[in-house]
Amino acid sequence: MIPLITIEGPTASGKSDLALKLARELGTEIISADSRQVYRYLDICTAKPSTAEMKAVRHHLISIIEPSQSYNAGRFKSDAEEVIRDLHRQGMVPLICGGTGLYVEALLQGLFPQIGIDPEIRKRLRERLKKEGLDILYAELAERDPAFAEKISSNDRQRILRGLEVFAATGLPISEHWRRQKAEREFTAFRILIDPPREQLYARINARTERMLEAGLLSEITSVLKMGFDASSPGLNSVGCKEYLPHLLDSVSLQDCSVLAAQHTRNYAKRQCTWYRKRKFDLTLGAGPCNILKTVTLIRAWQKSLH
Repeated sequence: MIPLITIEGPTASGKSDLALKLARELGTEIISADSRQVYRYLDICTAKPSTAEMKAVRHHLISIIEPSQSYNAGRFKSDAEEVIRDLHRQGMVPLICGGTGLYVEALLQGLFPQIGIDPEIRKRLRERLKKEGLDILYAELAERDPAFAEKISSNDRQRILRGLEVFAATGLPISEHWRRQKAEREFTAFRILIDPPREQLYARINARTERMLEAGLLSEITSVLKMGFDASSPGLNSVGCKEYLPHLLDSVSLQDCSVLAAQHTRNYAKRQCTWYRKRKFDLTLGAGPCNILKTVTLIRAWQKSLH
Protein backbone atom coordinates (compact mmCIF):
# COMPACT_ATOMS: atom_id res chain seq x y z
CA MET A 1 0.00 0.00 0.00
CA ILE A 2 1.13 3.54 -0.72
CA PRO A 3 1.85 5.48 2.49
CA LEU A 4 0.34 8.94 3.01
CA ILE A 5 0.34 11.57 5.72
CA THR A 6 -2.84 13.53 6.41
CA ILE A 7 -3.18 16.76 8.36
CA GLU A 8 -6.81 17.30 9.28
CA GLY A 9 -8.75 19.62 11.55
CA PRO A 10 -11.29 22.42 11.63
CA THR A 11 -10.91 25.64 9.69
CA ALA A 12 -8.35 28.12 11.09
CA SER A 13 -6.73 25.45 13.29
CA GLY A 14 -3.28 25.82 11.70
CA LYS A 15 -3.23 22.92 9.23
CA SER A 16 -1.48 24.80 6.43
CA ASP A 17 1.34 26.03 8.65
CA LEU A 18 2.03 22.55 9.99
CA ALA A 19 1.84 21.06 6.50
CA LEU A 20 4.46 23.48 5.20
CA LYS A 21 6.85 22.70 8.04
CA LEU A 22 6.41 18.94 7.72
CA ALA A 23 6.68 19.01 3.93
CA ARG A 24 10.02 20.80 4.18
CA GLU A 25 11.34 18.33 6.75
CA LEU A 26 10.15 15.29 4.83
CA GLY A 27 11.02 16.56 1.36
CA THR A 28 7.55 16.10 -0.04
CA GLU A 29 4.67 18.00 -1.62
CA ILE A 30 1.18 18.95 -0.40
CA ILE A 31 -2.16 17.86 -1.84
CA SER A 32 -5.01 20.13 -0.77
CA ALA A 33 -8.15 18.39 0.50
CA ASP A 34 -10.20 21.57 0.64
CA SER A 35 -13.47 21.78 -1.26
CA ARG A 36 -13.16 25.57 -1.68
CA GLN A 37 -9.49 26.06 -2.51
CA VAL A 38 -10.11 24.32 -5.83
CA TYR A 39 -11.71 27.55 -7.14
CA ARG A 40 -9.66 30.05 -9.13
CA TYR A 41 -9.60 33.76 -8.26
CA LEU A 42 -10.93 33.25 -4.71
CA ASP A 43 -7.62 33.24 -2.88
CA ILE A 44 -8.43 35.36 0.16
CA CYS A 45 -11.90 34.04 0.83
CA THR A 46 -10.77 30.39 0.76
CA ALA A 47 -7.58 31.07 2.79
CA LYS A 48 -5.23 29.63 0.20
CA PRO A 49 -1.52 29.43 0.95
CA SER A 50 0.38 32.53 -0.15
CA THR A 51 2.37 32.70 -3.38
CA ALA A 52 5.59 32.51 -1.36
CA GLU A 53 4.38 29.40 0.48
CA MET A 54 3.42 27.67 -2.74
CA LYS A 55 6.84 28.48 -4.16
CA ALA A 56 8.54 27.07 -1.09
CA VAL A 57 6.57 23.81 -1.24
CA ARG A 58 4.65 22.62 -4.27
CA HIS A 59 0.87 22.39 -3.71
CA HIS A 60 -1.61 20.37 -5.77
CA LEU A 61 -5.38 20.68 -6.40
CA ILE A 62 -5.51 24.41 -5.68
CA SER A 63 -7.10 26.82 -8.21
CA ILE A 64 -8.02 24.07 -10.66
CA ILE A 65 -11.63 24.95 -11.64
CA GLU A 66 -13.78 28.01 -12.40
CA PRO A 67 -16.14 29.45 -9.75
CA SER A 68 -19.09 28.34 -11.91
CA GLN A 69 -18.07 24.67 -11.77
CA SER A 70 -18.90 22.01 -9.18
CA TYR A 71 -16.47 19.68 -7.46
CA ASN A 72 -17.12 16.64 -5.31
CA ALA A 73 -15.52 13.79 -3.37
CA GLY A 74 -15.46 11.52 -6.41
CA ARG A 75 -13.54 14.04 -8.50
CA PHE A 76 -11.18 14.75 -5.61
CA LYS A 77 -10.47 11.05 -5.15
CA SER A 78 -9.63 10.63 -8.82
CA ASP A 79 -7.49 13.79 -9.02
CA ALA A 80 -5.67 13.09 -5.75
CA GLU A 81 -4.92 9.47 -6.66
CA GLU A 82 -3.18 10.60 -9.85
CA VAL A 83 -0.94 13.02 -7.93
CA ILE A 84 -0.28 10.50 -5.15
CA ARG A 85 0.91 7.81 -7.53
CA ASP A 86 3.18 10.31 -9.30
CA LEU A 87 4.75 11.49 -6.04
CA HIS A 88 5.13 7.89 -4.86
CA ARG A 89 7.02 7.03 -8.06
CA GLN A 90 9.39 9.90 -7.20
CA GLY A 91 10.03 8.43 -3.75
CA MET A 92 7.93 10.94 -1.80
CA VAL A 93 5.33 10.30 0.88
CA PRO A 94 2.44 12.58 -0.17
CA LEU A 95 1.04 14.97 2.43
CA ILE A 96 -2.73 15.50 2.30
CA CYS A 97 -3.86 18.69 4.04
CA GLY A 98 -7.40 19.96 4.38
CA GLY A 99 -10.55 20.20 6.41
CA THR A 100 -13.01 18.63 3.98
CA GLY A 101 -13.40 15.39 5.88
CA LEU A 102 -15.47 13.67 3.22
CA TYR A 103 -12.66 14.11 0.68
CA VAL A 104 -10.09 12.45 2.94
CA GLU A 105 -12.58 9.73 3.81
CA ALA A 106 -13.23 9.02 0.12
CA LEU A 107 -9.50 8.76 -0.53
CA LEU A 108 -8.74 6.44 2.38
CA GLN A 109 -11.92 4.40 2.65
CA GLY A 110 -13.20 4.52 -0.92
CA LEU A 111 -16.59 5.57 -2.19
CA PHE A 112 -19.57 3.30 -1.88
CA PRO A 113 -20.06 1.68 -5.30
CA GLN A 114 -22.91 3.00 -7.40
CA ILE A 115 -25.74 0.50 -7.33
CA GLY A 116 -28.71 0.83 -9.62
CA ILE A 117 -31.92 0.26 -7.69
CA ASP A 118 -34.98 -0.89 -9.62
CA PRO A 119 -37.76 1.69 -9.00
CA GLU A 120 -40.10 -1.23 -8.26
CA ILE A 121 -37.92 -2.24 -5.29
CA ARG A 122 -38.16 1.27 -3.86
CA LYS A 123 -41.90 1.37 -4.46
CA ARG A 124 -42.51 -1.97 -2.71
CA LEU A 125 -40.41 -1.00 0.30
CA ARG A 126 -42.22 2.31 0.73
CA GLU A 127 -45.56 0.55 0.50
CA ARG A 128 -44.40 -1.89 3.15
CA LEU A 129 -43.24 1.00 5.32
CA LYS A 130 -46.76 2.46 5.27
CA LYS A 131 -48.46 -0.86 5.99
CA GLU A 132 -46.01 -2.57 8.37
CA GLY A 133 -44.14 0.33 10.01
CA LEU A 134 -40.46 1.12 10.50
CA ASP A 135 -39.95 -1.34 13.37
CA ILE A 136 -40.71 -4.33 11.14
CA LEU A 137 -38.37 -3.11 8.41
CA TYR A 138 -35.57 -2.44 10.91
CA ALA A 139 -35.99 -5.96 12.32
CA GLU A 140 -35.67 -7.35 8.80
CA LEU A 141 -32.55 -5.27 8.18
CA ALA A 142 -31.04 -6.50 11.46
CA GLU A 143 -31.60 -10.07 10.26
CA ARG A 144 -30.18 -9.53 6.76
CA ASP A 145 -27.34 -7.14 7.67
CA PRO A 146 -26.72 -7.11 11.44
CA ALA A 147 -23.40 -5.25 11.10
CA PHE A 148 -25.04 -2.31 9.30
CA ALA A 149 -28.16 -2.33 11.48
CA GLU A 150 -26.01 -2.08 14.61
CA LYS A 151 -24.39 1.13 13.34
CA ILE A 152 -27.63 3.02 12.65
CA SER A 153 -30.60 4.12 14.69
CA SER A 154 -33.76 2.02 14.60
CA ASN A 155 -35.51 5.31 13.73
CA ASP A 156 -33.25 6.13 10.76
CA ARG A 157 -35.84 5.69 8.02
CA GLN A 158 -33.54 6.66 5.15
CA ARG A 159 -30.71 4.28 6.02
CA ILE A 160 -33.04 1.40 6.89
CA LEU A 161 -34.68 1.68 3.49
CA ARG A 162 -31.28 2.04 1.80
CA GLY A 163 -29.99 -1.10 3.49
CA LEU A 164 -32.99 -3.13 2.38
CA GLU A 165 -32.85 -1.66 -1.13
CA VAL A 166 -29.22 -2.67 -1.60
CA PHE A 167 -29.86 -6.16 -0.29
CA ALA A 168 -32.90 -6.60 -2.54
CA ALA A 169 -31.02 -5.29 -5.59
CA THR A 170 -27.74 -7.18 -5.15
CA GLY A 171 -28.37 -10.04 -2.76
CA LEU A 172 -25.54 -8.70 -0.59
CA PRO A 173 -25.75 -6.54 2.54
CA ILE A 174 -24.27 -3.03 2.57
CA SER A 175 -21.66 -4.14 5.11
CA GLU A 176 -20.37 -6.72 2.62
CA HIS A 177 -20.12 -4.09 -0.12
CA TRP A 178 -18.08 -1.95 2.28
CA ARG A 179 -15.88 -4.91 3.26
CA ARG A 180 -15.04 -5.58 -0.38
CA GLN A 181 -14.38 -1.88 -0.96
CA LYS A 182 -11.93 -1.81 1.97
CA ALA A 183 -10.14 -4.90 0.65
CA GLU A 184 -9.27 -2.89 -2.46
CA ARG A 185 -7.71 0.03 -0.59
CA GLU A 186 -4.56 1.37 -2.15
CA PHE A 187 -3.37 3.76 0.56
CA THR A 188 -2.43 3.64 4.23
CA ALA A 189 -2.13 6.86 6.22
CA PHE A 190 -0.47 8.39 9.24
CA ARG A 191 -3.30 10.69 10.28
CA ILE A 192 -2.67 13.89 12.25
CA LEU A 193 -5.51 15.88 13.80
CA ILE A 194 -5.15 19.48 14.95
CA ASP A 195 -7.75 19.95 17.67
CA PRO A 196 -7.24 23.25 19.55
CA PRO A 197 -9.49 24.24 22.47
CA ARG A 198 -12.80 25.62 21.25
CA GLU A 199 -12.26 29.14 22.68
CA GLN A 200 -8.86 29.39 21.03
CA LEU A 201 -10.26 28.16 17.73
CA TYR A 202 -13.12 30.65 17.75
CA ALA A 203 -10.73 33.50 18.56
CA ARG A 204 -8.58 32.48 15.58
CA ILE A 205 -11.65 32.42 13.32
CA ASN A 206 -12.72 35.90 14.45
CA ALA A 207 -9.22 37.28 13.89
CA ARG A 208 -8.94 35.65 10.47
CA THR A 209 -12.29 37.13 9.42
CA GLU A 210 -10.90 40.61 10.14
CA ARG A 211 -7.59 39.86 8.37
CA MET A 212 -9.43 38.72 5.25
CA LEU A 213 -11.27 42.03 5.03
CA GLU A 214 -8.04 43.94 5.56
CA ALA A 215 -6.37 41.86 2.84
CA GLY A 216 -8.96 42.90 0.25
CA LEU A 217 -11.67 40.25 0.42
CA LEU A 218 -14.40 42.59 -0.85
CA SER A 219 -12.29 43.61 -3.85
CA GLU A 220 -11.63 39.97 -4.63
CA ILE A 221 -15.34 39.06 -4.59
CA THR A 222 -16.20 42.17 -6.65
CA SER A 223 -13.58 41.19 -9.22
CA VAL A 224 -15.07 37.69 -9.55
CA LEU A 225 -18.56 39.14 -9.98
CA LYS A 226 -17.26 41.44 -12.72
CA MET A 227 -15.89 38.40 -14.55
CA GLY A 228 -19.49 37.33 -15.09
CA PHE A 229 -19.87 34.84 -12.25
CA ASP A 230 -23.00 35.44 -10.21
CA ALA A 231 -24.13 34.84 -6.65
CA SER A 232 -25.38 31.35 -7.53
CA SER A 233 -21.94 30.18 -8.66
CA PRO A 234 -20.67 27.30 -6.47
CA GLY A 235 -17.38 29.10 -5.86
CA LEU A 236 -19.12 32.13 -4.39
CA ASN A 237 -21.20 29.94 -2.12
CA SER A 238 -18.30 29.44 0.29
CA VAL A 239 -18.69 30.21 3.98
CA GLY A 240 -16.84 33.45 4.56
CA CYS A 241 -17.65 34.66 1.05
CA LYS A 242 -21.39 34.36 0.47
CA GLU A 243 -22.13 36.41 3.60
CA TYR A 244 -20.67 39.52 1.92
CA LEU A 245 -22.76 39.30 -1.24
CA PRO A 246 -25.71 41.16 0.38
CA HIS A 247 -23.32 44.03 1.18
CA LEU A 248 -21.96 44.17 -2.36
CA LEU A 249 -25.25 43.58 -4.17
CA ASP A 250 -27.89 45.02 -1.82
CA SER A 251 -26.02 47.54 0.37
CA VAL A 252 -26.50 45.55 3.59
CA SER A 253 -24.25 46.78 6.43
CA LEU A 254 -20.67 45.50 6.15
CA GLN A 255 -20.56 45.06 9.94
CA ASP A 256 -23.64 42.82 9.86
CA CYS A 257 -22.18 40.73 7.05
CA SER A 258 -18.83 40.38 8.82
CA VAL A 259 -20.48 39.26 12.06
CA LEU A 260 -22.50 36.69 10.12
CA ALA A 261 -19.41 35.44 8.26
CA ALA A 262 -17.56 34.84 11.53
CA GLN A 263 -20.61 33.15 13.05
CA HIS A 264 -21.11 30.84 10.07
CA THR A 265 -17.41 29.96 10.06
CA ARG A 266 -17.55 29.08 13.77
CA ASN A 267 -20.63 26.92 13.11
CA TYR A 268 -18.80 25.18 10.27
CA ALA A 269 -15.79 24.55 12.51
CA LYS A 270 -18.09 23.03 15.14
CA ARG A 271 -19.51 20.61 12.57
CA GLN A 272 -15.99 19.68 11.49
CA CYS A 273 -15.01 18.95 15.10
CA THR A 274 -18.04 16.67 15.46
CA TRP A 275 -16.97 14.80 12.31
CA TYR A 276 -13.41 14.29 13.59
CA ARG A 277 -14.53 12.98 16.96
CA LYS A 278 -15.84 9.88 15.16
CA ARG A 279 -12.51 9.16 13.43
CA LYS A 280 -9.23 7.64 14.64
CA PHE A 281 -5.93 9.48 14.40
CA ASP A 282 -2.32 8.50 14.96
CA LEU A 283 -1.43 11.87 16.48
CA THR A 284 -3.66 14.58 17.92
CA LEU A 285 -2.26 18.05 18.53
CA GLY A 286 -3.97 20.55 20.81
CA ALA A 287 -2.92 23.97 22.03
CA GLY A 288 0.63 25.26 21.68
CA PRO A 289 3.25 24.90 18.96
CA CYS A 290 3.91 21.49 17.43
CA ASN A 291 7.28 19.83 18.03
CA ILE A 292 8.17 19.26 14.39
CA LEU A 293 11.18 17.05 15.02
CA LYS A 294 9.21 14.81 17.37
CA THR A 295 6.40 14.57 14.83
CA VAL A 296 8.85 13.68 12.06
CA THR A 297 10.35 10.99 14.30
CA LEU A 298 6.89 9.47 14.84
CA ILE A 299 6.22 9.50 11.09
CA ARG A 300 9.58 7.88 10.33
CA ALA A 301 8.90 5.15 12.91
CA TRP A 302 5.47 4.56 11.33
CA GLN A 303 7.08 4.27 7.89
CA LYS A 304 9.54 1.67 9.18
CA SER A 305 6.71 -0.31 10.77
CA LEU A 306 5.09 -0.67 7.35
CA HIS A 307 8.04 -2.71 6.17
